[in-house]
Amino acid sequence: MSNARLKPEAVSKRARAKTKPRRKGKIPVTTARFYYKGNRIKQLRAFCYAVKFGSVARAADALFLSPSSVSLQLSALENELNARLLERTRPRLALTPEGQMLYDLARPLVEGMENLDQQFRGQRQGMDAGEVNIAAGASTIQYLLPPLVRDYRENFPEVRLQLANVTGKDGLALLRSDQVDFAVGSMLDVPHDLSYAPVHWFDPMLILPLDHPLAEKDDIALEDLSPYGLILPPQRLTTYRLVDLVFQQRNVPYRVAIEVGGWEVIKQYVAMGLGISIVTGICINDTDRGRLAVHNMRRYFPQRSYGVVVRKGKYLSPQARAFIERIKPGLFLRGNYDEPGHSER
Repeated sequence: MSNARLKPEAVSKRARAKTKPRRKGKIPVTTARFYYKGNRIKQLRAFCYAVKFGSVARAADALFLSPSSVSLQLSALENELNARLLERTRPRLALTPEGQMLYDLARPLVEGMENLDQQFRGQRQGMDAGEVNIAAGASTIQYLLPPLVRDYRENFPEVRLQLANVTGKDGLALLRSDQVDFAVGSMLDVPHDLSYAPVHWFDPMLILPLDHPLAEKDDIALEDLSPYGLILPPQRLTTYRLVDLVFQQRNVPYRVAIEVGGWEVIKQYVAMGLGISIVTGICINDTDRGRLAVHNMRRYFPQRSYGVVVRKGKYLSPQARAFIERIKPGLFLRGNYDEPGHSER
C-alpha cells in the first residue's frame, strides 16, 4: 500500500517510527573496520625495501612496482601511523628515530612472510635436503672449517654446502643481499644491521727463520723488529692495517719487504729467510713450530676473534642452524650475541 492511500495519522506515525531513537542499552556494539590492514604488509614491505636500498626508485625496481606506487604506500603508512619515518632530503633515504623503531619491528615480519615458502619446505623436508651457503675468508676456510665441514657432511650427507671464499667486505655484501645464510670469520666494528658472535680467539705471533738473530731471544720488543723487513698481507686486509697502526702509535719505524696474500705463502717465505712476519695464531700448527721460531706478541698486538656473522632478522633454515650448532652449541640462544665485538674478517 502506497503512502498516498494512507491516512495522514498513519504517515505521521510511520515517519516518527523511522526517526525514533533507540532505547538506552539497546545500542549495538560495532567493531572498527581495519580495512587498511589488508594493505599493511604491502606498506611495510615498501618501507623495508626503501630502507634496504636507500631510495624509492631502487625499492620500486626490487618490488616490480612504479616509484609512484611505492611513494604512495610510504605516505599512507606515515599518515596512518601519524609518524615521520623517513628523511627524504638527503641523497639516500635516512630513518628517523620513529622509522628505526618501526624498521626493527617490521623487518622480521616482512622477511618472515617472504621466506614463508622456504621455511615451509625446510620444515617439511627436515634435514634430508636443502643447502647451506656460507661466506668465509681464506684463513677461515683453511684452518677453522675443515673439521666442521667433515662432521656436518657425515651427519647430513644430503645437504649441499656452498663455501664462498671472499674477503670481509665482499662477504658482508653477500650476507646483506641474502646470497649466503651466514658468514664465518673475524670482524671489527660490527655494523648495526649485523650480529656477530665470537667463538675463538687467537694471539698475534711473530714468526722468524730458525737461524734468525731474534729466534733465541726470550723477550722481543717492538723496536727489535725495526731492522728487519716484514712480510705482510696486502694493505687492504686487516692484518696489515693493524700492524701499521701499532707501529705508528708507538712511533716505531718499520719496513715492509714483501706484500703477499695467504698465511701459508707467508710462512713459506719466512722459512726461506726472505723476511719476518706477524701472523694470527689461527695459522700456526705443530709442523710450523718445527721449521719456524714462533713468539707470542700479544703484549703489543690485539687478539683476533673468529665467529659467526648473521644479518639481524634473517631467517636461518634448520640446515643452517645445524651447522652453527657445530661451531658452538646454543650460540644464538645467548642473550648477548647482538652486542658488537672487537673483530674483523
